[in-house]
Amino acid sequence: MMSSIHIWGDSIGKGVVYDESRGRYVISGLRWTTQIEDRLGIPVQNHARMGAVIRDGLRELERSQDLSGAIAVIEFGGNDCDLPWAEVAAKPDQDHPAKVPVDLFRSLLEQFIRQVRSRGARPLLVTPPPLDAARYFAWVTRQLDAEAVRHYLGDIQHIYRWQERYAIAVRDVAQKLNCELFDLRDAFLAERDVASFLCVDGIHPNERGQSLIAQAALLLDRRYFKAGQETGSDFALAAR
Repeated sequence: MMSSIHIWGDSIGKGVVYDESRGRYVISGLRWTTQIEDRLGIPVQNHARMGAVIRDGLRELERSQDLSGAIAVIEFGGNDCDLPWAEVAAKPDQDHPAKVPVDLFRSLLEQFIRQVRSRGARPLLVTPPPLDAARYFAWVTRQLDAEAVRHYLGDIQHIYRWQERYAIAVRDVAQKLNCELFDLRDAFLAERDVASFLCVDGIHPNERGQSLIAQAALLLDRRYFKAGQETGSDFALAAR
């Protein structure tokens, strides 16, 4: 039986939404982690923070000691793939690396898994949910030269494809290191109107999206539970 759930990640893991009435980001009152905690009756320790990349998570993990019996939810990629948009707008004919290049992201994710396991926890990797490229482009260029950014990208949908490489990296690492995978991206893509689950910025799940994440996590739990001892999943056994 698992003792607790620990979450390391970015604003998705934190449950951040954009409040249009107040014109700022806030922690959702319906955030998915609270819904999971209430439904499973298992304490959730949330180490995620807005803007975090995987390096930040590793530094936060260093403060943790014994995690015996815990599930360690690892949710990164959305900020790691982000580009320096002001620099892109200023110099659209130059190359601009992501905050964490994808090959380095893979390497650090593997390191994260090894450290979690060394502390007695079972890692659960989470793929980043999809973004709405047009909406996100409008958001990040609202105070920049949008045409210069468009020129750099080639086409706006390149933002979506660029981010998807990080979701693929998460899936690859999960398979390579035999980790359980919460394919959150697939849960969103299964919906007919993905945009209706996202905030005005095109990247953060809104209140409806928070419930979708919680529901998908609970379905994951039941699937592992039905498989019984064959999966050996503590995440599944938590609801027993």
